Amino acid sequence: MPHEVSANPSPFSRLLVGFSPTWRTSLGVMLIGVVAVMTIAAREWAEMAHQWWNIDTYTHVLMVPIIVGWLVVLRIGALAKFSPRPWWPGLVLVGCALTLWIVGRATGINIVAHAGAVGAVQGVVVTALGPRASLALALPIAFATFLIPIGDEFIAPLQSITADIAVALTIWSGIPAVIDGIYIDTPIGLFVVAEACSGVKFLVAMITLAVLVAFTRFESWTRRGLFMLAAIVVPIIANGIRAWGTIYIAQSQGVEFAAGFDHIFYGWIFFAVVVVAILSVAWQFFEREPEDAGWTAQDVAAFGWLPRLERGSSAPIVAIAGFVGLTILAAIIAAIVAPGPLG
Repeated sequence: MPHEVSANPSPFSRLLVGFSPTWRTSLGVMLIGVVAVMTIAAREWAEMAHQWWNIDTYTHVLMVPIIVGWLVVLRIGALAKFSPRPWWPGLVLVGCALTLWIVGRATGINIVAHAGAVGAVQGVVVTALGPRASLALALPIAFATFLIPIGDEFIAPLQSITADIAVALTIWSGIPAVIDGIYIDTPIGLFVVAEACSGVKFLVAMITLAVLVAFTRFESWTRRGLFMLAAIVVPIIANGIRAWGTIYIAQSQGVEFAAGFDHIFYGWIFFAVVVVAILSVAWQFFEREPEDAGWTAQDVAAFGWLPRLERGSSAPIVAIAGFVGLTILAAIIAAIVAPGPLG
């Protein structure tokens, strides 16, 4: 008796059916390219991994690879409708990223070197899969940018903003206060907005989450913009209120009690409260399900400029040779302008 075939096969089933030799070839090319560029920038990837694991500001980045994988899974149904083709102009992206990596390494600016390391991997994906499949995966490819540890650069301004909000609320609540930079002098004692209290780790984590929500649940750019604005402004204001709350409690309950309360509250509990507040308001304005995010095969086919762009398609061996050649060239240049261990 013949087996019945489901009328609505799962995305995984559709991918297996559409997993043609071209897909296997492109994925093989991508694997070789990723290994090549990650090997040459191994030091930068090790530095980033250390920051993700050991620095509180960046612990949320540990979730980024999982989110990228989830976003790719959501696109499996669409990917099965594409036939990827290696695209040699993508090597320009890889070359630019490796140049950025060399500049960062030569100048000792880690954020630049890290951006180059991540950008090289993104460029490899675009080169190996070609424009059409890359457009279908635009969101996960772009979201990988959040692997770059960014945030410490905002600590100083966030300290000042938090101090300004806290002292304004302290005076408003009837408590005399004088501010000097990040120091707030009150009748019960001197308070300082330390780096750990700047709110930077919650702000960068919130921005990462907000981008994910904005592009998976909203279609309107206006709503995306408003949601992103709220995701930036609300955590900053909330952190100022938290700092004021600590000062206010200290006036009535004592500094030790306030410090203990702040230590307990100022953690992921605080972040969870802010996230729930923002999402609770935004929930009623969601326009689509995450599965509907991204360009479909029909959307991509409607791009009139795409056929001209695809004229740069190439044989897989050309892409592989390009990856290997660029990484060797980058290694040589880096060894000249920034002597030191590579990889």
